[in-house]
Amino acid sequence: MTTTTATSGSSASNRRDAALVALRAQTIELPSWAFGNSGTRFKVFSTPGVPRDPYEKISDAAQVHRFTGAAPRVSLHIPWDLVDDFGKLAAHAADEGVAIGAINSNVFQDDDYRLGSLCNPDPRVRAKAVRHHLDCLDVMRQTGSRDLKVWLADGLNYPGQDDLRARQDRLAEGLRQIYAELDPGMRLLLEYKFFEPAFYATDVPDWGTSLLHCLALGPQAEVVLDTGHHAPGTNIEFVVAQLLRAGRLGAFDFNSRFYADDDLIVGAADPFQLFRIMNEIVRADALRPDSGVNFMLDQCHNIEPKIPGQIRSVTNVQEATAKALLVDREALAAAQAAGDVLGANGVLMDAYNTDVRPLLVELREAQGLPADPYAAYAGSGYAERIAADRVGGHQAGWGA
Repeated sequence: MTTTTATSGSSASNRRDAALVALRAQTIELPSWAFGNSGTRFKVFSTPGVPRDPYEKISDAAQVHRFTGAAPRVSLHIPWDLVDDFGKLAAHAADEGVAIGAINSNVFQDDDYRLGSLCNPDPRVRAKAVRHHLDCLDVMRQTGSRDLKVWLADGLNYPGQDDLRARQDRLAEGLRQIYAELDPGMRLLLEYKFFEPAFYATDVPDWGTSLLHCLALGPQAEVVLDTGHHAPGTNIEFVVAQLLRAGRLGAFDFNSRFYADDDLIVGAADPFQLFRIMNEIVRADALRPDSGVNFMLDQCHNIEPKIPGQIRSVTNVQEATAKALLVDREALAAAQAAGDVLGANGVLMDAYNTDVRPLLVELREAQGLPADPYAAYAGSGYAERIAADRVGGHQAGWGA
């Protein structure tokens, strides 16, 4: 059996050229809440210069795009990002060189949602949760957003607390009411989470539950995969491959986890996992902007500065993507077909072990961007300016 890892210089050159084209088109959406103060249930630390309103959040997000060239959209969280005039907010984003991305609903911070939102046994509370999502659709119409992202904290802490099947029926009905109000071109993206805050049973705990509800709703409903929302040891790239195969992977929430849903900078805990995920994306040709897969970050920066944290995340995704684009697909397929176990693994590892930083420097310089976005931001003086200017008022954070 022959190991098949050697490739010709010309084919390697072709892959490199193709990678530059694909990376130039790659975009990564930023979360508005990443620029506010956040932390754990023990402590939320404040940082000088943190935004005090959604306008300042967008201005900070625009800095990430300004230095990376790869982050042209900002997700909003409602009601955290409520403003009197969303058309004005969208215009502000355009002035800053970015656009409004997905609209995230919030039905987990109101006292009414103590026993759930769309799954709540009280029909009044369920109706309130549906109305909130319809309000989010109005925000989408005012901002030009096409994606409504739904994550539910609904679940149970004790066996017998509520009827498991009845809750799924209520969930299906609530989602059906929201889905019926989507405009053409809009999508409902249903997220899932293995646990937290519910300890006994979560109502949308896994990709299978999310997918079942999306299939029942129709083609405008797709699954959101958060990389921190799985049981330990889950093969996330397998989940990615299955959802791509079904044509129902609507979006990613990229972050890192060591123990649970840690929401750390993507690639911090397991960069090899990030590469394996992006390898499945590239293999399925789902990196294209028109593929329907929205690459988003979902992170909270507790002890690190916000804007540099987002810059680091964007560049980490770019590096993992670049490595995935350099995989010799022909050599990999040949080794797989020949049953060359170690040869196939070697092809993949050759790409992963490639230092793609010079390739990304070339890409950025060709786009008129700084070779090192992190260092360029640090030297820009922006952090010092906002720390001096944003004095007074109430810093944004969880719930604001």
